[in-house]
Order: sequence, then structure tokens, then C-alpha cells
Amino acid sequence: MPYDVKKDLKQLYAPKNTDWALVDVPGQQFLAIDGRGNPNTAESYRKAVEALYAFAYTIKMTAKQAGEDFVVGPLEGLWWAEDYTAFTVRAKDSWRWTMLICQPAWIGEDAVEQARESVRRKKKIDAPVRLEKLHEGRCAQALHIGSYDDEGPLLARLHGEFLDRHGLKPAGLHHEVYLGDPRRVEPAKLRTVLRQPVG
Repeated sequence: MPYDVKKDLKQLYAPKNTDWALVDVPGQQFLAIDGRGNPNTAESYRKAVEALYAFAYTIKMTAKQAGEDFVVGPLEGLWWAEDYTAFTVRAKDSWRWTMLICQPAWIGEDAVEQARESVRRKKKIDAPVRLEKLHEGRCAQALHIGSYDDEGPLLARLHGEFLDRHGLKPAGLHHEVYLGDPRRVEPAKLRTVLRQPVG
């Protein structure tokens, strides 16, 4: 059976709770690429996601040929802005992001560099995709069902109620895991894991 992060870390990739709950997130590694701007309109965002998937599938095929197959994980993103209100008022042009796709522990820098050559040669994509380790530890997490633009009230509850009630503060970047493809799923049915490291 190929390794599948969605099954291995079910509590992080298939949560049922639609209101905030605390979880412990172990260390993971990801393919990562940085950028800024509106994810709906910025050409740089489209190209970054395209590059990330090109690397992910190239690494998967190479691993499969070596007898270590895995399922490519969902797209994830870390989001921030100089001013947090950029999120509550949806001022997307000022958003900054690091888009991610989780990689199994056995994938190393050599696999990424090998993929870089292949992606450059076959797909003419030359992008600063890197391997990044992330250990978020204790996090508040909830499943949001609906359009990305409707996350505001759930995030307001996190920052206006949940954190205070538990005596916690944000301790890292806002993290989202996209469980549906917005090109194929109507906005009302999109499922997104929202996660906030806390301390």
C-alpha cells in the first residue's frame, strides 16, 4: 500500500469538528514555495502551485520506481500579512504565503534536486521549490465547510473567543489544508482545515 499522509495523520487531514479544538501536530516535511498577492488573481500564485505539483508528482514517480510509492498529499498553505486585519477584511493583495505539499519522511534533498532537473528539462519550469521542515506542536484546528471567503466568522471566533478562553496566544502562521479542488467542487461544498499554532 502506498504511504498516504491523509490516512497516517487522519486527525490532521480528516477532522470532523467544525468548531475549534486543540490538537498536537507532529513534525512534518513539505515541498514549499513562497510568494505574495491575491491567490485568485496573482499569476505568481498560479505558477507557484503549478511548480509545486510538478515537483510533487515527479518525486512520487521516482520513488515509485524505487519501490517506495506514496499518495501526493493535498495542497496546504501558510498565510500572513504585516497587518492581521488584511485577512478579516479580505485585502488579498497584501497577503503573503508559503504553499506546501507534505512529503514522506524518507524523501530527502537529493530527491528534490533530482526533481528540479527533471521539471526544468521536461516542463520548462524553473521555480525555487525547497524542502522545509515544520513542527507546529499544539494547535487550534477546525474544519471549515464552504467558500474560502466565508472563513471570517470562524477565524473571528478563534481570535475573539477560543484563544482567550483557553489562555492561549497565536504562536505561528495561519495554516490551511485544502481537501477539495476549487476547480471541481462548488464553493459551498469546499472543505478546508484551518489550523493555528498556539502557545
